[in-house]
Amino acid sequence: MTFGPMAGGQAAWQMMRNASADRSILKSKLKEGTVKRIFSYATKYRSALTFFLLTVVVDSCVVVASPLLLKRLVDDGVLKGKSSLVISLALIVGLLAIFDGGINMINRRLNSLIGEGLIYDLRTQIFNHVQRQSIAFFTRTQTGALISRLNSDVLGAQQAFTGTLSNLVSNGLTLVLVGGAMLALSWQITAISLVLIPLVIIPSRLIGKKLQELTRESFNLNADMSSTMTERFNVSGALLVALYGESDREDKNFRTKARKVADMGIQMALFGRLFMVTLTTLVAVATAFAYGLGGHLAINKTITVGTLLAITTLLARLYGPITALSNIRIDVMTALVSFERVFELLDLEPMVKSPENPKQIAHDNPKIEVKDMHFAYPKAEEISLASLEVAAKKEVVDSGEILSGVSFDVAPATMTAIVGPSGAGKSTISALIPRLYDVTGGSIKINGVDIRECSLEELRKMIGVVAQDSHLFHDTIEANLKYSKPDATEAEMFKACDAAQIGALIRSMPNGLQTVVGERGHRLSGGEKQRLAIARMLLKSPSIVILDEATAHLDSENEALVQVALKDALVGRTSIVIAHRLSTIVSADQILVLDKGIIVERGTHEELVKLKGLYFELYQRQALASE
Repeated sequence: MTFGPMAGGQAAWQMMRNASADRSILKSKLKEGTVKRIFSYATKYRSALTFFLLTVVVDSCVVVASPLLLKRLVDDGVLKGKSSLVISLALIVGLLAIFDGGINMINRRLNSLIGEGLIYDLRTQIFNHVQRQSIAFFTRTQTGALISRLNSDVLGAQQAFTGTLSNLVSNGLTLVLVGGAMLALSWQITAISLVLIPLVIIPSRLIGKKLQELTRESFNLNADMSSTMTERFNVSGALLVALYGESDREDKNFRTKARKVADMGIQMALFGRLFMVTLTTLVAVATAFAYGLGGHLAINKTITVGTLLAITTLLARLYGPITALSNIRIDVMTALVSFERVFELLDLEPMVKSPENPKQIAHDNPKIEVKDMHFAYPKAEEISLASLEVAAKKEVVDSGEILSGVSFDVAPATMTAIVGPSGAGKSTISALIPRLYDVTGGSIKINGVDIRECSLEELRKMIGVVAQDSHLFHDTIEANLKYSKPDATEAEMFKACDAAQIGALIRSMPNGLQTVVGERGHRLSGGEKQRLAIARMLLKSPSIVILDEATAHLDSENEALVQVALKDALVGRTSIVIAHRLSTIVSADQILVLDKGIIVERGTHEELVKLKGLYFELYQRQALASE
């Protein structure tokens, strides 16, 4: 049984794990109501848990039954020459072993059903909750720490039911049954056995403390080595190493870290073996004492030979549960803290969410109205958890207002361009319209409805965005296109690709739409990635289009192709174009010039050039640079 009574090597291993457990966990303080909330997860598995614990109880009873049958087999069968009784009892012992094997299989099945079910419930709940977090949450959260909540903490939480609970019941019942049976057979041997318990527990604690230190250091060393591999084993990292790194230096750096991990592994193996040898030696010494005292009592006819054999067999099954129960508080707290870390994430409310009673927005001919808009980035404590950040230090200086009193209208089926120097707040506006963030003052309305009063899903259905670095998943072209419209047909996909000026290229590829684009689309050029992103946006068929410097990093040839694609994409759609290259937005219906979060100029290209203000200065500078 996975978490049942222990014997032999399994017992020694379990005792080593318990002894090396991190005792600092006992200092943790749980929030009120945590335990009650944990048990709410058990409701779904109430029947399975009941049968699971029943198999644990039955197994514990079998542990005691076998030695008692052995006693009778020797005393009443062997010593009295009753061969029929010996055969009968031997057969019962064999059948009992088969029965216990069946119980173990049932136990394992129930254990897996409960454990994996709980893992599934928690992981899907966390994933769904994290998916609903605002973009601000992801800008501060360390990805590794977040994934750890989905893996390590969820696994630790499920141990509360499949590990800790069954260990408590199994070891507690086994201790009572074994101790009771031993006392009934011989109180003298039982007394000497209990006196020798510190000989087993104290050395295991001392060696376990050292193992705990080594384990913690091993985790850190492995994390450091894994981080190195993660950074180098992706396209961006590999490219950086190829261009700037030296293979010998990289190899030496990794060898150093791998050597530390290997040396730590050797130390842990040696201390682990020392623990095992010490433990088995001490148990053997305790058993020798029992044999010595028991043999003396048997010679004096105080106990029978069968009693001696039974009690020494039971003795081997006494120390495991005692050691396990001596650390049960650590096991319980470890499981509870894992649950609390999961709850901590689940309790973090998304900054941006849909209202309870959302209003409907008309999708046709959308008009965007921005009135007296103010925005400042939220503070760390408002959007994330300190335990999920790389450096959980309190920020002394706030970001301050990024946008101050911004107002403008975008008429249906017209293009509004937003230009200005870096850091003026242009991209912030592009993030506020689809509610990636919420404004801190003023409002944004579409067709007269405040976007905070409508469903996020409905709002984002009508908006298509192409950023300057469009993300593509490490999948096929078809899968990346269908991300915006899962039920798209091949004809629809090629129509969108043709409009985005990339259809001919895809048809020329040996695998066509089944071509894998690579991690972050690195198997495609920058222009090809952007055109594919435009095709994905067109397939969505949004009524509002936002282009955030979509051609900023392209060469002139690719930019020309993307501009042709964008010209078709914007026809009949309300669009906001954020541009660095002013030559791409000279035909805009209106141009907003943003500087330090304030609109300082507005008008058409011709009007702004005549004004000879900031726009004229930026336009002249770029015109000179292109000559």
